[in-house]
Amino acid sequence: MKSKDISLVIVFASLYAVLVYVFASISFYALQFRVAGVLRPAIAKKWVLAISYAVGIVLGNLFSPFVGIYELLFMPTVGLFAGFLGYILAKKLGGTYFTTGVIIATVIPIGLSWMFNQLFGLPILITLLYTFISEQIICFIGACIFSAIETRYVWW
Repeated sequence: MKSKDISLVIVFASLYAVLVYVFASISFYALQFRVAGVLRPAIAKKWVLAISYAVGIVLGNLFSPFVGIYELLFMPTVGLFAGFLGYILAKKLGGTYFTTGVIIATVIPIGLSWMFNQLFGLPILITLLYTFISEQIICFIGACIFSAIETRYVWW
């Protein structure tokens, strides 16, 4: 990895964790709306950002009221998988932020729904529906933001 990539990983992981902390009241629980997710579509341009996303999940989840193995190991692993899958499929399908966002926002709700079922006994299909909708919205917003930034700057 280049030093620029390492810097991007550090900045994105830190920013993700800070956004989770600042918006903690809506970042946790079954009805979550994680504002930090606007960063995820950026993975379309740099695969190393999948690593920063997983690290950001760990750091952000340190503030979770349910901190434990699911928050610190399971969800970062799901996030890393979702990030790499989003990057790979976006490259095959044109490399857009929107493609990456849709893929990540489809994988994450599956992991979240299973985790909520294990932790709280919540029905998987109901939490899957809600988290799928919220994740798609937040990733769509992020894809719009990064698309707008890219019209003027090459940030990656």
